[in-house]
This record gives sequence, structure tokens and C-alpha cells, in this order.
Amino acid sequence: MDKLPIQLQLATLPKSPGVYQFYDKDGKILYVGKAIDLKKRVSSYFSKTHDNARTRMLVKRIVRIKHIVVETETDALLLENNLIKEYQPRYNVLLKDDKTYPWICIKNERFPRVFYTRNLVKDGSEYFGPYTSMKTVRTLLELIRSLYPLRSCSYHLSRKNVSEGKYKVCLEYHLNNCLGPCEGLQTEEEYMKSIDAVRNIIRGDFRGLLQEFKSKMKQHAENLEFEAAQQIKEKIDILENYHAKSTVVNPKIHNVDVFTILSDESYGYVNFLQIAFGRVIRSHTMEIKKKLEETDKELLRLAVIELRQRFDSQSKEVYLPFPLKLGEDIKVTVPKVGDKKHIVDLSLRNAKYFRMERFKQMKIVDPKRHETRILTQMKTDLRMKELPRHIECFDNSNLQGTNPVAACVVFKNTKPSKRDYRKFNIKTVQGPDDYESMREVVYRRYKRLVEERESLPQLIVIDGGKGQLGAALESLEVLGIRDKVAVIGIAERLEEIFVPGDPIPLYIDKGSETLKIIQQLRNEAHRFGLNFHRQKRSKNALHSDLENIPGIGPKTIENLLQHFKSLKRIKSANFEELSNVIGRAKAKLITNYYRDDI
Repeated sequence: MDKLPIQLQLATLPKSPGVYQFYDKDGKILYVGKAIDLKKRVSSYFSKTHDNARTRMLVKRIVRIKHIVVETETDALLLENNLIKEYQPRYNVLLKDDKTYPWICIKNERFPRVFYTRNLVKDGSEYFGPYTSMKTVRTLLELIRSLYPLRSCSYHLSRKNVSEGKYKVCLEYHLNNCLGPCEGLQTEEEYMKSIDAVRNIIRGDFRGLLQEFKSKMKQHAENLEFEAAQQIKEKIDILENYHAKSTVVNPKIHNVDVFTILSDESYGYVNFLQIAFGRVIRSHTMEIKKKLEETDKELLRLAVIELRQRFDSQSKEVYLPFPLKLGEDIKVTVPKVGDKKHIVDLSLRNAKYFRMERFKQMKIVDPKRHETRILTQMKTDLRMKELPRHIECFDNSNLQGTNPVAACVVFKNTKPSKRDYRKFNIKTVQGPDDYESMREVVYRRYKRLVEERESLPQLIVIDGGKGQLGAALESLEVLGIRDKVAVIGIAERLEEIFVPGDPIPLYIDKGSETLKIIQQLRNEAHRFGLNFHRQKRSKNALHSDLENIPGIGPKTIENLLQHFKSLKRIKSANFEELSNVIGRAKAKLITNYYRDDI
């Protein structure tokens, strides 16, 4: 079989559901996948050109194809998941998780203890979980202990040992945390009623317990047993408070799994919520590294199967953000409105928070990887051919056509490179003409870079709409570098991104890091350009005021400004101070001018 040509191996594949495996020349497994139609799916790898380099490399290395036919799509999903975990093929996403999660155990013994553990022992004990948060486990155990006095000792409470009086009550009994089954002070029947109630609490079913407690409280009150009634009321308050805090939606929504996915260029983030009686009893977010540009549907399908297996979910219904085939035994619901949609939105928020935390950690631990991730996302969002490690942004600034200037700010590896910022006085344009001003500064900037053989940016951002973008492109065309750099325009009103050659603007997610970087560039160009414009206006105002003084020329004005820095200081300077800078004759002209002005 190993020597057979690929085309012959493809020809013999069945048109049945199953799992396929790709092997290289050394017999090492490369990839595991599932298919509704094995022949059609596997043949597709060899019948088209793949955009992704890793997929092309995978296909090039395949020399042997194995397959396993199964009865249903559900069987294929489960088998695919198990084979990936067993063999961990190089080109599959790895759904591994080395964490040992905590469980709540009801021990298989007479007068069972209830405690948390990370080790599952096959001795007939009941295990609930696993839980993704130790805080949840502790909260549940505290709730149980506040409602039911259960033993915590490890005594072997056989009927023989209890009847022979082998054990004595401990401090827990005197603190009312235990009712003394070790001395036969509590019957096994009464103790097991408490254990049944504990099972319901762990499963999230509080309705029966609340009704039972309220009935007991009413009975004690009717019998004038007010102290006992008060003790029951305190337990009802504890239970109702916990239930109110944990209920997130309609309590009728029960035994449902919720999955959502958020993804970027390299990773997918899948959140899993388990709902019982309207409350979240489990939440977990899985990070999945992409291998072959997997779609959200492919990642979510793998994650759903894996997480349901990992957390031993028996739910017959799942809520998803989009339709997905998960087999015949699972009902898939895609909510559009109401409580169900609220749960899906809650799951997506959890995925977003998880991703945000991961990014914060990455920024601290591995800043280079953080930069590359943002740049890779920008490359994808802006349809670029290379990472935009060097970006330049242009902005025009003028006030009613006066003192027109422009600014160019530079970002390198997502951060401002202030030593590379440039200011421009508009030289060839008369009046407020943003298009011509943009054409001039872009031409001047890149003419100089080309002449000095400096490296060009990967991305140029033009602050403005189609007009300014078109003017910038014309200048790049004249310089012969139009095809060497990506150019976009950003219109401030709706944050529209204009791409050359596309009449429809590109709308990027308002919360995306790509848009944040572009906005930061635009805002920095605004700030830098506006400061330059103010300086120029102020300097021109200064010059024009001093030029009104007969006998005071440009050289004298320059000397005054260099020494006193501002017009206000020049006006307030006395005759001697002015004389020391520009001589007595000119000092007299200035003091007389401003004295007459007062």
C-alpha cells in the first residue's frame, strides 16, 4: 500500500463517513481529519491549489492515506478527536490541556464524606465536575456545610464499629458541624437525606430544597418552635442568596451547553458555559493554535467535541453562534433573541475577556510576539502582502487657509518613532486646498527617501477620504513607487478605510487592534501637525507685530526672539535689558512704541 501512487489510493476511497489519516515517507502521521464523504473530502486536497503555505507543504509530504469508515457523523467526530489527542499530528490543532481540574467527591462509604479532590479513584464514589475554578468548588462546599452538618473525619463507621463504641465525638460535634454518627447519634437514613440534598445542590437544582425548608419552617412555627424555625429561615436565606447570585437567565433553561468562538490570525478562543436551571455551573475558555488556517466552524466543532468529553457533559442541546453539525444525538440551537441569545452573548464576552488577558500577559512576557501578532492582524485586515512594521501617516493643518502646514508621523513595530517625525511648510499651494497640499508633501517626503536610498514604509496612512488618498497616489505614481508600498485613507466621521481601486470603504471592527493603531497614528499626526501650526501662527504674529515698528528689521526681530523667547517678555523688558541685546538706539524705538501703545 505504501508504494501505491496517491491517485490510485484516492480512487479506492469509499464515499462513506469516516476518518482519514495522512502519513509521510517515514510512516509518521501528519494529519487526521473527518469527512461525511471520504472520497470527496480527501480528493479535494490534491485537486486544487492551496493559498496556505503549510497546507501546500502538507500535501507535498503525503505518501500514504489510511481511512476508517464509521456508521454516523457523530462517530466520526469522536474518533477524529481521540486520534488527534493520541497521536498529536504535526498539522492538526492540538486540543491538549495538562491541567488537573478539581472534582467534588461523595465518597462510597457508610455516612459518605463530601470533599474536593484532583484524583479520581475507581472505588464506586461519585464525582461531580470537573470544575475549572477552585473558587466555585470552595463556594459550593461552604454552601453545603452551612446547610448540612456532615462528618469530615476519616473514621471507618461500620455498623460493628459504631455499635461497639469504638469512636467518640470530636470538636466538630460540639461546634454543631456534625451530628455525631460515630456514636450512633444520627441515623444513616437521616444522613443520606442530607446527601441526596447535596447532590441536588451540586447539580444546580434548588427548587425542591427551598420548598422542603419552607415547609419545615412553617411546621416549626405552627408548633411554636420559634428557635428551630429561625434556624431553618437562616438556611433558606443562605440558599436563596446563593441562587439569586448564580441565576443568570430564565431558570427554565436547564441542561444546556453553550459554545462561542473568537479568533485571529493565529489562535482561536472557544468559551464553554454549562447551564443548569438558569445558572452557570461551569465556565471554561480554551485557546487553540491554528495550523492550517482553520475556519471558526472547524475549530468550534473540534472544541465542542473535546470540551464535552473533557467535562463529561451529557447535555442533549447546545447553543452556538452559527449552525454546526454535531451528530444525530445533539440538538443545535442558534438563538437570535431573548434569554437564549443573552447566554450566547455572555459566553462570547467571556471569550473576549480571556483573549484580552492573554494579550496583556503576552505583552509583558513576550513583547516581540505581541507586536508580531498585532502586525499580522493588520496585514490580514488591510489585505497587505507584508507586515506593516514601518508605517507613516500624513495630516494637513491650516486655519481658514492661513499658515498651511503638514505633518508626517512614523510608527515602527506599532510604536511611535518620534525622531523620524517630519514637519512640512506648504510651499506651492495658495489657499486652503487639502488635495494639492497632500500631493505636495507626499511627493517631497518620498522624493527625498528615494534620492537618499532610504527604506520605504510598508504602509502609508492618509488622513482623509478618497480625494486626499487619490492625490497621494498620484505623487507616488510620479515617483515610480506606487506598487512598492500599501496606501490607505481614513475618513474620520465614520472611521471608513479607503483602499485604492475599491469604491466601497472597508469597515474594520471598532474594537479591533488594527483600527486602534490606525486611529493612534491619525491622532498623533493631528497633534503633531496642530502643534506645528500653532507655533507657526504664533511666530508669524510675533514677527508681524514687531515689523510694525519703524526701524526694526528681520535681523533685530530674530535677535530679540532668540533672547526673550516671547513677545510678552519683549514688551515687559526695560530699556537697559533691550539695549544689552540690540543696542540703545533700537531699544529706544521699541520702548517708545510700546509706551505709546499702553
